[in-house]
Amino acid sequence: MDFSFPPDAVEFRAEVKQFLADNLTEDMIVATHDGTIHSAALHRAMADRGWLSGAVPEELGGGGRDPIESLVLIEELQLARAPIDAMGVAIVMVSMILEHGSDFLKGEAVPRLLSGESLGCFGYSEPESGSDVAAARTRAVRDGDEWIINGSKMWTTMAHVADYVILLTRTDPDMAKHKGLTFFLVPLDTPGIEIQPVHTMGTERSNATFYDNVRINDSWRVGDVNGGWAVMKTALKYERGIAGGQFPSPPVIDAALDWATTNVRVDGSAVIDDPTVREKLIRAMIDVEVCRGFAYHTASLASEGVMFGVEGSMTKLFSSESYKKHCRWFHDMLGPEGLLTHDEPDAHMGGRIEENLRHSPVTAIYGGTSEISRNLVAEVHLGLPRTR
Repeated sequence: MDFSFPPDAVEFRAEVKQFLADNLTEDMIVATHDGTIHSAALHRAMADRGWLSGAVPEELGGGGRDPIESLVLIEELQLARAPIDAMGVAIVMVSMILEHGSDFLKGEAVPRLLSGESLGCFGYSEPESGSDVAAARTRAVRDGDEWIINGSKMWTTMAHVADYVILLTRTDPDMAKHKGLTFFLVPLDTPGIEIQPVHTMGTERSNATFYDNVRINDSWRVGDVNGGWAVMKTALKYERGIAGGQFPSPPVIDAALDWATTNVRVDGSAVIDDPTVREKLIRAMIDVEVCRGFAYHTASLASEGVMFGVEGSMTKLFSSESYKKHCRWFHDMLGPEGLLTHDEPDAHMGGRIEENLRHSPVTAIYGGTSEISRNLVAEVHLGLPRTR
């Protein structure tokens, strides 16, 4: 097997590394402790490089960067702990609009999102339905050329800094659950929208959003009336493609290795000399290489024009579950010191391991839960029967 990268990808990796050296600062990373995993300056700098439009498929009018290069970009950004929540949202939202939206939306929103001038967020989940987005009850009722929207959404991350929400609504309550749904791109300064913060145990800020007689012109509709599930499948296709390129563990492993090589036990022995510690570090590094193999195999298929399906779910599943495991291992390794948070001056490397431990569970939820991913792998890859 040839595991070498194409010359263009090698060159692009060097470009990304230099970009991060020139543009990413520790202050940008520290600023995310307020819960918003976004840096306006870094986001605009990436947009100026064409890295947002480059990730949008060429057949939709985007830059159509080679999928391997796109994965190189995501890997290097995550290895550097860059705050990039807005990047993934922009790529998915633009792809949805270009595939299903009107000429008005393509002209109004797409240039703003790809230039970094505007930000977006997802309005899918609801307080009583969670990951079952097809159970949406937020209602949109037609009134001439307008729609009146009432309801609420949960986990609308980035809504407090975003300009648009791509909103899933119920337009026909008498149709089957996966039918009767319609998407709208709603400017968040529209009257009747309220945004309330929801702070998570992972030191992240999400939001609950409320829609009270929000009026929106039909020109802001994305896709057909009652055809929202087709748009939703498009969103999940692109979101899982991005989520599949996850490399969250290396910064945690780096912190664990640093701690193990600079600390001693009460008996004076070096932590790194403990066989159990060394085994955990090595097993975690092996997991990362397995994850890279999954991710770049998927990207390779995409670069050859093969429409991957379950491969993205396999990558995302392995990545998020191993990340949770690694965080538990190394948090335990630190013992009482592992309880120190980022705002404690004695916390090792800014409390990186502790903070990642609190963040890790959510990675097994967004972009498709681990349970859903396991079902897809079982049914599509292994050919097992569907459970009822």
